Amino acid sequence: MSALIDIGALNRRLVLQAPANIDDGAGGFTRDFETVAPLWGSVTTLSARAEIAADTLGAALRLRIVIRFRGDVTTRHRLLDGAHIYSLIAVRESEGRRFLEIDAEERQD
Repeated sequence: MSALIDIGALNRRLVLQAPANIDDGAGGFTRDFETVAPLWGSVTTLSARAEIAADTLGAALRLRIVIRFRGDVTTRHRLLDGAHIYSLIAVRESEGRRFLEIDAEERQD
């Protein structure tokens, strides 16, 4: 478990999104994300690495995100931070369910 978290460090406005099936109007659906809730958090970059995917050079940033505890956040969700999209890799409780510590990744192409 990490050191105590200062509530004042939650200074970034994030948007929690969950996967959803959206009706495509032709009897099917498309998979997308819909907003669950805006929330405050802290975002810290832990590492970055270069990647080649589909013959395109890009980067993957590894991040640590802390938000107030919510019991409904899973690795199926994602977080938006302005134009940044963070995929959730791991979610764990911290400080007796006061906070959630989230390992996340952002791809930059």
